[in-house]
Amino acid sequence: MKKLLLVSTLLFSASAFSGIAVIVHPSNGANLSESDISRIFLGKMKSFPGGDSAVPINQNDGASARNSFESTVLNKSASQIKAYWSKLVFTGKGTPPKEVDSDDEVLNLVKSNPNIIGYIDESKVTGDVKVVAKF
Repeated sequence: MKKLLLVSTLLFSASAFSGIAVIVHPSNGANLSESDISRIFLGKMKSFPGGDSAVPINQNDGASARNSFESTVLNKSASQIKAYWSKLVFTGKGTPPKEVDSDDEVLNLVKSNPNIIGYIDESKVTGDVKVVAKF
């Protein structure tokens, strides 16, 4: 009985956790490394490797997908990201990515614009977008 409980707990825990998918428009042929994705979301890279403009979209501060993305891909905490962007905005050297409320909003923006890159909960991916990385 204890083994069954342990196995069901582990299965539930694994299914309750879903990864983050970085998505682009299906017509976007870019191959992106983790470093490229990080640089785009930190404003250090303004275009995809093919030369097309890259427009990153963030989820709202506090969203679980954003927290996972920032810690896993950007290797920064929410407070580090705030400080980073505050400094760039103050010095006139950058503007943080636009923020949206949900995975669905990110999906709709990405599928309607080949220049947008975003991230969503992996379980929310549809055939309307192309996954370029999973974390």
